[in-house]
Amino acid sequence: MMSERHGMFGANTTGDTSGYGRLVVAAPKKASSPRPYGDYFDEVADELERSGLGDAIERTVVHRGEITFHVKRERVVEVMRTLRDEPALRFELCTGVSGVHYPQETGEELRAVYHLLSMTHNRRVRVEVSAPDADPHIPSVVSVYPTNDWHERETWDFFGIVFDGHPSLTRIEMPDDWVGHPQRKDYPLGGIPVEYRGAEIPPPDQRRSYS
Repeated sequence: MMSERHGMFGANTTGDTSGYGRLVVAAPKKASSPRPYGDYFDEVADELERSGLGDAIERTVVHRGEITFHVKRERVVEVMRTLRDEPALRFELCTGVSGVHYPQETGEELRAVYHLLSMTHNRRVRVEVSAPDADPHIPSVVSVYPTNDWHERETWDFFGIVFDGHPSLTRIEMPDDWVGHPQRKDYPLGGIPVEYRGAEIPPPDQRRSYS
């Protein structure tokens, strides 16, 4: 089954000078990929189930040669620790957490996406966790992957995801007194005017729209 997604970058007003507002993209309905997944993916999934974490995985998606485990947010720390410590898994490195905002996905508008690498087994997997706009809380994984300290701060700064248990969840890119989270799709497009060589350029949402 397929659904349609309209537009991109949250641009749906007359300020869209890119033309992306008229984009229509076919998107698959959310569902788990069928077994077997192929490659080493089945081994990783089986090991998570043997570790008692089968019920922590909401769905597993294999797409374009990559695997994503969608994990219940209250179980993410437990899953990450198992992925790191279990000898058959040994995903020692988390290269960071990325934020995503899907305003049309009611109840799952905010996503935290973790990219994991096993240097022992030369394998990569992705872990994705969702949270609703109304309750944007996801447990911090800094206790498992300390280098995520700055990545979680950046994701909170730009997307407003609150990582519970983070040692110091403060802004890292925007000024401390900045209002809002500028990479969310409901944030004003363009935001503020830009001064360029003595001329003031209005933000994109106030520029001319081309039809």
